[in-house]
Amino acid sequence: MWMIKLLLLSSLFYCNYTLAQTAKLKQPNIVFILVDDLGYSDCGFNGGKEIYTPQIDQLAKSGAILANNYVQPVCSPTRACLLTGRYPTHTGVYNIITPGATWGLPLNETTLADALKAIGYQTAITGKWHLGEFEKAFQPNARGFDLQYGHFFGSIDYYTHSRNNQLDWYRNGIPLNEKGYSTELITQEACKIIETTDPTKPLFLYIPFNGIHAPFQVPEAYTKLYPQLKGNRQKLAGMLSAVDEAIGKIVNTLDKAGLRENTLIIFSSDNGAPPPGDNTPLRDFKATVYEGGIKAAAFVNWPGHVNSGTTITEPMHIIDWYPTLINLAGGKINQSTPIDGKDVWPMITQNKKSPHDAILSVSTKGPIISAIRMDHWKLILLAADSSQLKTKAFNKYESVALFNLLDDPSETKNLALKYPERVTLMQKRLNEMLKDAVPSRAKDAAEELQ
Repeated sequence: MWMIKLLLLSSLFYCNYTLAQTAKLKQPNIVFILVDDLGYSDCGFNGGKEIYTPQIDQLAKSGAILANNYVQPVCSPTRACLLTGRYPTHTGVYNIITPGATWGLPLNETTLADALKAIGYQTAITGKWHLGEFEKAFQPNARGFDLQYGHFFGSIDYYTHSRNNQLDWYRNGIPLNEKGYSTELITQEACKIIETTDPTKPLFLYIPFNGIHAPFQVPEAYTKLYPQLKGNRQKLAGMLSAVDEAIGKIVNTLDKAGLRENTLIIFSSDNGAPPPGDNTPLRDFKATVYEGGIKAAAFVNWPGHVNSGTTITEPMHIIDWYPTLINLAGGKINQSTPIDGKDVWPMITQNKKSPHDAILSVSTKGPIISAIRMDHWKLILLAADSSQLKTKAFNKYESVALFNLLDDPSETKNLALKYPERVTLMQKRLNEMLKDAVPSRAKDAAEELQ
C-alpha cells in the first residue's frame, strides 16, 4: 500500500511540476523588429506599390495593422521611449546621441530588457543601439541585455561597419572585425539566437535593423529588382527588399524551432522617412512633428492571440509597449520613475478604445515645438522663445496649428482660427503634459542641434 501511495504522490508531483513548467512557458516569446527610417507607405501593407515586401506584408495581413502608431521624430528618442515607456520630456533624450557624446539613456531608467529579464526572460539585441556607449554602464549588456551584437550608432557603412574610418561593430561590447552586409549579419545573429535559445525560458529578441537608413548601400542583386527606379530611391527599394527577406528568414527560423505559435512579433519604423522614402499621404518627413515624421508603419502578429486581417485605428505611442509587454509576460511595473505608456493589449485584441486621452510629440530640440493629439484632433505649438531660432526647420511651422486628422490626414488645413475653443482646450492639456519636462541630456549646443 505504501508503494502505491508513493507512486501516486510521485505522479502528482510530476504532474504539478509539468503544469508549472507549461504555465511558465505560456509567457510569450517577444520579437521586436524596428526598421530604421522606413516610410509610412514604403511597404505594401500600408499602400506601397513600388517596393516588394511580401514577407512583411504577409505578417501584417495575418496580424493587426496599427494605423495610428506614433513614435518620435528621430532615432534615439524613439528607442528611449520603447525601452523605458517614458516620453523624452521625462528621460531628457530629445536628440540623436552622436558618436563620442558623453551622455546616453540615463542610468536611473529601468529598461524593458531589465524588466523582462527580472521575470525570467532571455534577452538579446542584434542591430543598432543608439542610446549611449561612452561608458560600459550605458551599453546594452549593462541595460538588461544578456547578448549584444551590432553597432552602437547610426550611418555605418553596410559592408565595413565603420563610420569615418572608425569601426562600430561589437559583440557584447567587444569590437568585432568581420565582413558582410550588415542586414544579413544582423539576421544571421537573430536566427542563431533563436536556434540556440533555452526552450524552457521565454525570449525577448530586439532586432533594430540599420536598414533602410543611409548610406544607401545594397548588393546589386536587390537593385536589379527595380529597373524602373533611379538613384537613391532604387537603392532604398533594394535595401528594403533585403530587410524583407531577412524578416522572412527570422520567421522561418522561429517556425523550425517550434517557437512561432508562442511568439509575439511587433514591427515598427523608428520614425518617418526622410527623402527618398515615401510617407504618403502624410505631411513632411523625419525630424518633424508633422505626421510624416512621427507616425510609423507598424503591425503586431501573434497566432491565436491577435485577430488576422484587422486594422487598429485607435492611436497609440511606442511608449505603450513597455507596460503592455511587461503585463503580457506576467510581470509588474516596479520602479520609482512614473510610466507614460498605457497597456494597449485590450485595444489591439478586444476592439477597445485607446487608453490615452492625449498623445504627446516633441521636436528634436526639446519641447520648443510640441504637438498633442486628442481623439482625431492635433495641435502643434511653437514655444514663445522659438522666434529666436531662425532656421529652416522652424520656419516651416506656424505658431499655432490645429488639424482634423480624420478629414485631413495630410495636415493641409489649419483650423486654429475656426475652432479657438478647441485650441484653448488642447493647449491646456499640452501644458499639463509639459509642466514637468526635464532639460535635454545633450552636453553641448552642437549635440542639441542634431
